[in-house]
Amino acid sequence: MSLPSSEVFRSAALTRQLAGEIRQVVTRPWNIMEICGGQTHAILQYGLDQLLPAEITLIHGPGCPVCVTALESIENALQIAGQPEVIFTSFGDMLRVPGARANLFSARAEGADVRVVYSPLDAVKLARETPHKQVVFFAIGFETTVPSIAASILHAERNKISNFSILPANVLVPPAMHAILKSPDNRVNAFLAAGHVCAVMGYWEYEPIAAQYRTPIVVTGFEPVDLLRGILMSVRQLESGRSEVENAYERAVTREGNPDAQAMITQVFEPVDRQWRGIGLISLSGLGLRPRFKSFDALERFALAHQAVSESPLCIAGQVLRGNATPHDCPAFGRECTPASPLGAPMVSSEGACAAYYRYQRVKT
Repeated sequence: MSLPSSEVFRSAALTRQLAGEIRQVVTRPWNIMEICGGQTHAILQYGLDQLLPAEITLIHGPGCPVCVTALESIENALQIAGQPEVIFTSFGDMLRVPGARANLFSARAEGADVRVVYSPLDAVKLARETPHKQVVFFAIGFETTVPSIAASILHAERNKISNFSILPANVLVPPAMHAILKSPDNRVNAFLAAGHVCAVMGYWEYEPIAAQYRTPIVVTGFEPVDLLRGILMSVRQLESGRSEVENAYERAVTREGNPDAQAMITQVFEPVDRQWRGIGLISLSGLGLRPRFKSFDALERFALAHQAVSESPLCIAGQVLRGNATPHDCPAFGRECTPASPLGAPMVSSEGACAAYYRYQRVKT
């Protein structure tokens, strides 16, 4: 298919055409998981799930970095932010994510110096301008945010900005895919990979996964045509018995990705085990600072008390993040849990599945 301009990716005619092609190709039920919460929102916003034949079930994966940031990390953030010499900085979505008893927004209301920044380099600039304060950046996100975080560490080191540190909480996509596919209750037949992650990392990392689990993986973007092309390519693979990695987002993604960004990530970070909220510990699924940069690790810099924490018993966010439930399966959805009073992170984040279902008024059918 020739896709000559940016406008075509939202074309209603092409969207209907692709949906028709999917109906012609599919002969049996298939479950396809979109990795990215941004893709989930686009699917619901444009009603793509309602255009698909009944044989295709879309499963919403754990691709919202705000949603999977561990409860323990939120509690650590609250402890650090509560110290008088600290300016705690974060992306905006994190401020309303509930911890066990509070969130960063309520901590700010009680006097903590919590500020929203748009880049970790903004936090480095703030540290340079306020040398009498410790400035901490909440380092959350998938591979897309890591290059800028690595750059902020290197910049702080180069300029001897010693009052800057990060609270490490970054997570990686491939280990999560392994965890989902190894799970005894896995029902995923194919993945739609997140285009922005692959723009950084490429898709060479996914080829062994597709081969090991005999599961097609298609790199997709975020517009209706992007997503339906990805679904069509996935269905064609499934129907023909193939399990390969294909790229439906050629305008932004190459197999190799961005080697310079990858080199910067490798220079500053190394894989570590990481807790995922609602999912649990996934081996080597996070990034921790290498020994050379440990002085920039807020967990090393601040003495933190260990706290036993648990989720609200009403919240089934973990099942939603694992793809074993949809938001409307939750008895608290739209009642005790709303964007104004969220029980779980997926109702807070702009990429959360629960927030998307609430915003686009998806009801159980």
